[in-house]
Amino acid sequence: MKHKSYQLHILIAVIYFLVAALLGLLLRSYPIFAFDFNYRFVVHAHSHIALLGWVYVALTTLLHYCFVDKDASSRRYKRIFWCTQATLVGMLVTFPFQGYALFSIIFSTLFLIVSYVYVYHFWRNINPKYRHSKGLQCAKAALIYMVISSLGPWALGAIMNSLGAQSIWYRLAIYFYLHFQYNGWMILALVGLFIYVWEQRGLEIPATTFARFFISLNVGVVLTFFLSTLWTKPSFWFYVLAGLGALAQLYAFAVLWGMLKRNIDKLSLSKVQFLLFRTVLVLIWIKIVLQLLTALPYFANIAANYLDLTIGYLHLTFLGIISIGLFLFMDYFSLFPISKKSYVWYFLGFLLTETLIFYRGMAAWLQWNIFNGHLEILALLTLLIPLGIAMMLIENRAPN
Repeated sequence: MKHKSYQLHILIAVIYFLVAALLGLLLRSYPIFAFDFNYRFVVHAHSHIALLGWVYVALTTLLHYCFVDKDASSRRYKRIFWCTQATLVGMLVTFPFQGYALFSIIFSTLFLIVSYVYVYHFWRNINPKYRHSKGLQCAKAALIYMVISSLGPWALGAIMNSLGAQSIWYRLAIYFYLHFQYNGWMILALVGLFIYVWEQRGLEIPATTFARFFISLNVGVVLTFFLSTLWTKPSFWFYVLAGLGALAQLYAFAVLWGMLKRNIDKLSLSKVQFLLFRTVLVLIWIKIVLQLLTALPYFANIAANYLDLTIGYLHLTFLGIISIGLFLFMDYFSLFPISKKSYVWYFLGFLLTETLIFYRGMAAWLQWNIFNGHLEILALLTLLIPLGIAMMLIENRAPN
């Protein structure tokens, strides 16, 4: 497959990101302008296109670009890619108008099936020279988590029919899906890409050090799922397991940082790439601290009761760690260069809206007064995110 095909695929992923960001802007504007649309339906469209259109398409393209034998797989991969696009467009034109109903469920189900085909295709066509790559080991684990996460959506139908949408199992199935998507599939895939870059620079990772990192990270991924169950006020042992998971992730990233810190200059990152890399590092540590806090019953209760804190945490992960991590690799592999100017607009939108969302959650918790014009300012600042993405797209017009 030619380099330009991958550029096109990344371009399409970023277009989905722009669509998801515009839907997010529409949702933020809803209470101000009293638009006449079903809010929940648009939330479904926004979340599906953000996770499956932007992140999934960008990550699967990057993984294929790095690890797969291009000559053996190009035609089949293109078919899988365009089938994926058909399911995504189907979701985009059905979710905003009907929410979870017949046609949106059909397209979502077809997407899951095509994603399984991608995993099988990836596994069968790994370039032999990467068979012993530690980056590939992380990428494979990420794909396994992606498949595991899909048990959540499959369970939803049965839960709806037997227990109803008000059951705690309904929310747990959604949280199961989200947890293994972002903590398992997405973050581990980004780690795999990072270690791939590390290995391409000829830098060795000692086998025992990598084993400690890999095992503790996976233990952390599995056990931190219990953080998503604490809103049910379960037994004390669930808090213990959640806390152990948060500590395991802290240890894993401390080990990774220990391997990195002396050799960062050897990665030959550009100024923009180093800025993106540093931002992701800081955000990962913030995420880990928040996980450690919410393993404590007092903070778990606060996180469960104040929705803005949960939304802020999810946006920290998706708009921050995962999206900025994707920008880094898209630029590094010259598939979609990121300029400092467009990134600064995006990052300002992310940082300022996160500040206001967490402020609103803290205000509800600590009974602060919310200042006048909060909703209008939040909507206005949200505009910076699609503006930054649109600038990136203008700077990366479709490859010839």
